[in-house]
Amino acid sequence: MPSIQPLSLDHPALLRTRNFIGHAWCDGLDGQHLEVSNPATGAVFASVADSGAADAARAADAAHAAFPAWSRRTARERAQLIKRWHALILEHREDLARIISTEQGKPLQESRGEVLYGASYVEWFAEEATRISGEIVAEAVPGRKMLVLKEPVGVVAAITPWNFPLAMIARKIAPALAAGCTVVAKPAEDTPLTALALVYLAEKAGLPAGVLNIVTASRANTPAVVDAWLADGRVRKITFTGSTPVGKHLARESAGTLKKLSLELGGNAPFIVFDDADIDAAVDGLMASKFRNGGQTCVCPNRVYVQAGVHDHFVARLALRVAALQVGPATEEASQIGPMINARAVDKIARHVEDAVAKGARVVTGGERVRLDDGPHYYAPTVLTHATPQMALSCEETFGPVAAIFRFTDEEEVVRDANDTPFGLAAYFYSNDVRRIWRVAQALETGIVGVNEGAIASEAAPFGGVKESGYGREGSRHGLDDYMHTKYICQGQLG
Repeated sequence: MPSIQPLSLDHPALLRTRNFIGHAWCDGLDGQHLEVSNPATGAVFASVADSGAADAARAADAAHAAFPAWSRRTARERAQLIKRWHALILEHREDLARIISTEQGKPLQESRGEVLYGASYVEWFAEEATRISGEIVAEAVPGRKMLVLKEPVGVVAAITPWNFPLAMIARKIAPALAAGCTVVAKPAEDTPLTALALVYLAEKAGLPAGVLNIVTASRANTPAVVDAWLADGRVRKITFTGSTPVGKHLARESAGTLKKLSLELGGNAPFIVFDDADIDAAVDGLMASKFRNGGQTCVCPNRVYVQAGVHDHFVARLALRVAALQVGPATEEASQIGPMINARAVDKIARHVEDAVAKGARVVTGGERVRLDDGPHYYAPTVLTHATPQMALSCEETFGPVAAIFRFTDEEEVVRDANDTPFGLAAYFYSNDVRRIWRVAQALETGIVGVNEGAIASEAAPFGGVKESGYGREGSRHGLDDYMHTKYICQGQLG
């Protein structure tokens, strides 16, 4: 077993290793622990509680007890507390970035960006809390008043992934708190420390006891934690970001108590470059959207379609940019592609590339594992051409730094191929034809479309998918709706 190598922080108190339940930092009831390691080196640098069903129940108890008082707080009071949380996140952004890079593997520059991105959701929903409003419906019968109110759903269970360990949990907790809900949360087993640090800052901001609770668990114990919340009728909403199979399990198992669900699931994003596109802009957009976090994002382009007239030019420009990307440890400032999250991730990337090559793809650059002095979990940024629908990478998320190029001839063909997937999270295309822009944007079966733009995420925009990419929206003014009920009040005998 590797020895624990402590993480150096300016504010060591941010490194929390225990559950937070009812305003107390506590070990799991059975005393088990989960080791947290650097994905590049495998070196263990922390050990957190490995929780079970009893810990999940304790967290739900605390959240349920805190809900009445928290939901009765004025919107302005909730907003002020959330704004204090936002200020503390910004104050500790460098330490938070170090934690992200060390446990998740993304380069420091990207981790700093994630802290600011996650903080933007906290600020946004602090402001949206004061804008929650109902309506008065025009009376249909004399002497009757009809009103519509928005009320918090109750206890929310937030289950988050490893690829954006701060941003994903921030954009779930912030709207829940703004709406007046209380929260139980379980971060991914690979990246618990970022979420624990975020909750610690929420505690310091002054959140009342039981309003926000978090438990950590290993891959083996996660089903027990989540199933406890699924079976608990007091937990009225599940918000989950992760794989489609897990999302389907949550949908099935939550039916017994008819919980409200927000599911942001798998993707298979197309990126389309038409003959009339600005090629330099399209290459810039693909670099931004494909290689962020080493390709380990749910909205990364997975299939790159380039029209025949510009195919060769586009591939040549892209290959130069991809070959120049610096692969290295996340904590080095020059690194642009860090380690993948674990050995399983590298194995999947290698399998996809090998399958594609066996079926006729050509490697333009990359296409191999990279072993650096600090560890083996790296893969070279890769460009493949001659991709076809028969390859595994066309129907499975590669979740790595691999751009597979498909050549196409006409608009109707590429729209059909882009939509030929059960997923529908994001899509991108580049064109300077105004009429084509509206045709294609409306024809693509996704919840998000980037038109001549590769960086699409924003706290002010609704984020979510269609088909098997889930339902519900995060961010924007719509982001509060999934945490609230609509109540109709009819008062009579007023004539």
